[in-house]
Amino acid sequence: MCGICGCSDGPNETFNQSNNRHDPHHHDVHLIQVEQDILAKNNQFALQNTLHFIKEKILALNIMSSPGSGKTTLLSKTILDLKNEIDIAVLVGDQQTNHDENAIQSIGGRALQINTGKVCHLDAHSVGHAIYDLSLNKNSILFIENVGNLVCPALFNLGENYKIVILSVTEGDNKPLKYQAIFHAADLMIITKTDLLPYVEFDMNKCIEYARRINPTIEILSLSSIKGEGLYQWYEWLRKKKSDEN
Repeated sequence: MCGICGCSDGPNETFNQSNNRHDPHHHDVHLIQVEQDILAKNNQFALQNTLHFIKEKILALNIMSSPGSGKTTLLSKTILDLKNEIDIAVLVGDQQTNHDENAIQSIGGRALQINTGKVCHLDAHSVGHAIYDLSLNKNSILFIENVGNLVCPALFNLGENYKIVILSVTEGDNKPLKYQAIFHAADLMIITKTDLLPYVEFDMNKCIEYARRINPTIEILSLSSIKGEGLYQWYEWLRKKKSDEN
């Protein structure tokens, strides 16, 4: 329950007992303090995760996107293609069900599900517990598949090495402008489902320009998991980052 993004169990409001009315100013101050406290505590857990990743030489990647962008499909394809080269594990975040965990396990991948209930993002504390439950191997890659949401995951550091935001061509090319925080935070943007470009209104050049307007240093890849287009560049990115961390 974060209390700052609408994913709390109930209404998050401050009540002025002295006059039996809501005090909007006091409400705003309270929310700011709650947000600061939550993020500060989260960052403490994130640091513990980071130290663990450094010690075990694990490349941890926080994968963020809206629902249906193709995260699980891309990760499954990556595991299949690199299983003989790199040890890979996946933490899967969803509000309900074990669907994505089962999908990854069905192709021989190692995965553990984190169900967040009403909460719309993963936090460092839950990831820290899951790391030990998953028993990660040294020199491996950990994909943290965050809850499908382009807002709250941008706020919560999980201790990862890199943040990756995935955007499918079916979502529209203006998403970097509409959800600036997550694109500003990301180290890499992956544009997926490029095989559908002939059938949707999506301007690749505009999307890239918008993303770099928000984040001039963001790296950008485009690919189709189904057709296999662009996967080589994605795998080379993984190899380079893994080499850099080791």
